[in-house]
Amino acid sequence: MFMARPGPVAVRTPPGTGRRTPGRQSAHFVGPAFVAAVAYVDPGNFATNVTAGSRYGFALLWVVLVANAVAMLVQYLSAKLGIATGMNLSEMCRERYGRRLRIGLWVQAELVIMMTDLAEVVGGALALNMLFGVPLPAGGALTVAGMLLVLLFQQRGRRQFEAVITALLAVVLVAFVYQTFRAHIDGGAAVRGLAPSLPGRDSALLAVGIVGATVMPHAIYLHSALTQELVRPGRDSAAPGSDGRRSDGRRSDGRRSAGTGLDGRRSARTGLAAARRAGVRMSALDVVAALSIAAVVNASILMAATSLHGSGADSLTDAYGAFGTIFGGFAATVFGIALLASGLAASCVGVYSGQIVMQGFLRRSVPIWQRRLVSLLPAAAVLCLGVDPTLALVLSQVVLSFGVPFALVPLLRFTGDPALMGELVNRRVTRVAAVVAAALIIAMNAYLIVMVVA
Repeated sequence: MFMARPGPVAVRTPPGTGRRTPGRQSAHFVGPAFVAAVAYVDPGNFATNVTAGSRYGFALLWVVLVANAVAMLVQYLSAKLGIATGMNLSEMCRERYGRRLRIGLWVQAELVIMMTDLAEVVGGALALNMLFGVPLPAGGALTVAGMLLVLLFQQRGRRQFEAVITALLAVVLVAFVYQTFRAHIDGGAAVRGLAPSLPGRDSALLAVGIVGATVMPHAIYLHSALTQELVRPGRDSAAPGSDGRRSDGRRSDGRRSAGTGLDGRRSARTGLAAARRAGVRMSALDVVAALSIAAVVNASILMAATSLHGSGADSLTDAYGAFGTIFGGFAATVFGIALLASGLAASCVGVYSGQIVMQGFLRRSVPIWQRRLVSLLPAAAVLCLGVDPTLALVLSQVVLSFGVPFALVPLLRFTGDPALMGELVNRRVTRVAAVVAAALIIAMNAYLIVMVVA
């Protein structure tokens, strides 16, 4: 039913079409970041941002924006790793690390993805309960069924899968831009929310949860897999504006290039390097566009939730009811639809990421339904045992935050290695910014541990 190898479907130039135009070749690199961006607007983001806005007003808006800026940098590095090496992050860990470390990284990655699945399934179940009164356990099952239907588009090729996921992302964006306009935001208060502050002990937990909900470990693995086959030796290696030579010594229009022997090999290397540089440039634009949308969505969720500040409505169910009371039934329905679209899209991306992680670390894969059954256990426990769904969502995002360094540190190491990256190795400014971002996340996690112990 599904592809045996979960890696991305390579886009080839159709026979008879000849050389790609620069516009078509540039478009070749657009899309992966929009799939990865879904991880940044999942139900976990809804829970943390709604709770932050309703409890603390605009005070944690700065955390949302900083976390999204860090996410842009991280996803850019992940995309660059795939383009420069032709390998994704989990494959690179398998090749570069010893068995014990490799297995340890795989186990924690699977736990992180399990927490991700919990958030997506619980979020979808909550949305179905809000909109149609479906019991939570049944809503979880329907969310999984919907996810499997969306994943059918994966068989039709990368572009159709990306289009479906991007459409669901657009639903979430439109819904929360609408909610923000209905909330009549206080601009001055929003600007003051850009100044870093942590008002109260519980706000630190929420801040870490926001980071965990925004900088998603599984998205780091995923993005490198979505870009790893965009530029391959011997295929589509001519950069926009180049002379059309590919790395096999032929031009992309099928004719043999003039250079042969040493000159041909040199031209091939030059063409491949140019294609990779072009790919990294276009992927950077892809990341900025996609994650800017994610940033707008996350900020809009928090700002819309500030209209509930002081009402005590800090859970998703309370927020749904309060939006209906304050702004009318249509606003509440829009909120529920956005949550459902978010859960459905993010659930698909989570399963896809899980397949990539297992294939990369272990060179093994399991059927989608088997992976789904295992990953559903925590979500089923939450839905069937009466655990507060919003609290479960927030805590799952805190767990995800602790998983970020285990993906981020190897990513920084690999993208900073000239032997692996060549001329695409991280420049000093990028390296410093990435190290600061990693240190910030680790410091926030350590701060949370100290507060819990204290």
